[in-house]
Amino acid sequence: MKTLRNVLAFIIVSLLLGFQGCGYTTRAYTGIYKTIYVAPFKNSINIADEKASYSKYMSYYPLLEATITRAVVDRFIFDGSIKPVAEKDADVVLKGELTSYNRDTVRYEQDNETTQEYRITVTINMSLYKGDTGELIWTKDGFSGDTSYYISGSRAKSEKDALDDAIKDLARRVVEEFTEAW
Repeated sequence: MKTLRNVLAFIIVSLLLGFQGCGYTTRAYTGIYKTIYVAPFKNSINIADEKASYSKYMSYYPLLEATITRAVVDRFIFDGSIKPVAEKDADVVLKGELTSYNRDTVRYEQDNETTQEYRITVTINMSLYKGDTGELIWTKDGFSGDTSYYISGSRAKSEKDALDDAIKDLARRVVEEFTEAW
């Protein structure tokens, strides 16, 4: 009888605590803007520029700007705090440009010549405008997403997979920058 009473008390307390909840939500944005248009990102990488003495030219990945645009829109949809819409219906317009795509060596094999791990960094500049007037709200330059990856061993992944991770990181940071700014 005592055990049954303890079990019932535990269930009742658990239910009460469960109904009360902790009040945590993933929706941090409570600003005045409810809709956003993400303009197609512009590619401003000049692949003919010299990067450094050890590397003749800048790295580049085809259609990277289109992939970034799609990832940012998808992240706004996933976040759910502001709705991506057509430009004519948007409260705000986000415009961006891809400024760099870097793949840098992080770690070498024991011979100090063979690369073991790379870091990919994707950098953008972005600006937010009012949808109705076109007035600039804010500009953020040098905004980046990154990841590292191994090219061999049990933790190996392709450059494309690592690039996808860096773009996801960038898109997450873009949405957080927007939602946390208000």
